[in-house]
Amino acid sequence: MADSLPSLAFLGAGSMGGAILHGVVASGIPVEGGIVATNRTAQKAAALADLSGVTAIALDEHPDGNTDAAASARVILIGVKPAMVPDLLREIAPVLRPDVIVVSLAAGVTLATFAEHLGEDARVIRSMPNTPATVGKAVTGLASGPSARPDDVAVVRRLFELVGAVIEVPEDMIDALSTISGSGPAYVFLLIEELTKAAIGKGFTDADARLMAEQTFIGATALLDASGEDPAELRRRVTSPKGTTERAVAVLQDAHLDAVFAEATDAALARARELAAGA
Repeated sequence: MADSLPSLAFLGAGSMGGAILHGVVASGIPVEGGIVATNRTAQKAAALADLSGVTAIALDEHPDGNTDAAASARVILIGVKPAMVPDLLREIAPVLRPDVIVVSLAAGVTLATFAEHLGEDARVIRSMPNTPATVGKAVTGLASGPSARPDDVAVVRRLFELVGAVIEVPEDMIDALSTISGSGPAYVFLLIEELTKAAIGKGFTDADARLMAEQTFIGATALLDASGEDPAELRRRVTSPKGTTERAVAVLQDAHLDAVFAEATDAALARARELAAGA
C-alpha cells in the first residue's frame, strides 16, 4: 500500500469532496506536491484554509482558480454539481497534465461525458461514495474508464480507502451500487426512526426511546464489524428457540422484508435510469 499520494486538486470541495479532503488530511498521509481545493465563495474556502497542507481558493476572488488548481495536479477530483460538470471540463481540458487522473464525484455523469470533453485517452475514474464518508465509514464504488491504468486505479483506491471501504465495479453497475450503499444510509435511518416510534408507543420517553434505538443499531453494527461473523449467524445467536426475539423476527419475516427491500432498491434503480435519461 502506497505511503503517499500524488498532488491533489479538489474542484468543488463541497460536502462529499470536503469529506474526502478531510479524510486525506486526518490520515496524515504525505501528499507529494500538496492539495488545492476550490469553492465558489470566500466563506467556503475559509472553512478549509486551516487544514494542514491545503491551499483553498475562492472562485469569486480568483476566477481562474479551477484552471490554476488543475494545471499541476496529478489527481483531480470533480466535486461540482452534475449540471456544472461539462462546463468545468471544457474549462480545465487545455491545462491538464498528460498523466492526470480525473476522478468524478458527480452522480449520474457518465464516463462517456468525460471522454467527450477531455478526449478518449483521458484517464478517468467514476466514483460513488456515500455520506458516511464524513465520519470515515464510507462505501465507495469505483468504475474505471477504458484508458485508466491499473496503477491509476490503485492510487484512487488508496485515496478513497482513507474514508472507508472501496468496491470496484463496471460502470453499468454504478447505479445498482447507488441503490444499496448510496441510498442505504437512509434505509438504516428509517429503521431507527420506526424502532424509536415503537419504543415511544410502549411508554418510553422520546429521549430514552431514541437512545435505545440508536445505540442498539450502533452497537449491533459494531459487534458485526468486530466479530467478522455473518449477520445471519449473529441473528441466530440472539434468537433463542421459542423466545421473545424469535417471535418478533417471525413477524418481520412474515412481512416479507426480502421482497420489500428488493422492491425498494428496484424502484431506486428505475429512478436512477430515468434521471440518466433526463426524465
